Amino acid sequence: MRPDPHPRTGTTSSIGWLLCALLGGSALAQHATEVVEYVPGAGTNGAWADPSAALGAPTRMSGTPQDPTAVTPFQPAWMPGQLVTVGAGGRLVLAFEQPVRDDPGNPHGIDLIIFGNAFFTGADLENPCVGALYDEGGVIEVSANGTDYVEIVGASADGLYPTLGYRDADPFGAAPGLEPTDFTRPVDPALASLVLEGLCWEDLLEAYDGSGGGTPIDLDGTGLESIRFVRISTPIDAMSLPEIDAVADVSPAPPSPDLDGNGRVDGGDLTLLLGVWNGTDPRFDLDGDGTTDGRDLVVLLGAWS
Repeated sequence: MRPDPHPRTGTTSSIGWLLCALLGGSALAQHATEVVEYVPGAGTNGAWADPSAALGAPTRMSGTPQDPTAVTPFQPAWMPGQLVTVGAGGRLVLAFEQPVRDDPGNPHGIDLIIFGNAFFTGADLENPCVGALYDEGGVIEVSANGTDYVEIVGASADGLYPTLGYRDADPFGAAPGLEPTDFTRPVDPALASLVLEGLCWEDLLEAYDGSGGGTPIDLDGTGLESIRFVRISTPIDAMSLPEIDAVADVSPAPPSPDLDGNGRVDGGDLTLLLGVWNGTDPRFDLDGDGTTDGRDLVVLLGAWS
């Protein structure tokens, strides 16, 4: 079933949502901050040849002011300044400010997400079902030092899973939703075959489970404990050219706000949280920013039962 677009009905839930909005999103959301190298390659249009378009967070709204479009798996970002094309024989090298670590504790074991403008075809404007995936390829390599690269075999830089900007936007909508997705949360890679079997809109949203989509990359098997550099290239004989929107470091799965394990989030959990205020114990760091503080209190209150 499609998530209720406006589920905030209880007093505590509403307070938690408001505080979260005031304090902002994940404190540790990390996206690429530097273009190390860009070779446009053949077939690149100058309007989509600005590599800085791949820095920062992915695009949630595309189109023009007169004709805006919410980014969904059926309606991708497409405007200049939002994407950079990696032409045939070209390459794009991006760097993170902080290392992206191989962390088995991340959701689904995924460490890195790459966002392009792949999309699903679907005919019904109200409830489209996945017809085919428009995948534009792109070879992915990662490096710890910017010199020695390891290829991520079998992954496409501009492929599964197409970007979803909002949990409550319409599939071909012109307006933003009220609930942004999490660009540091991956879609479960095990859902690939299910997604491509023709899921319709509501079930597709459920499958994304709050994620913003993107190509999920697990660094396990690369021999690297962490990476800082991502290189995306296109073979000289490629039939399609990838467009890159962003790359993101996956946020670790946070601990449950049920800190005492009694099946409820209540005063006992609040007491435990306040007892370690400003501490660094990861068991009480509900938002993953390294410290138990007001943001963690927001998470706990938002889950109050």
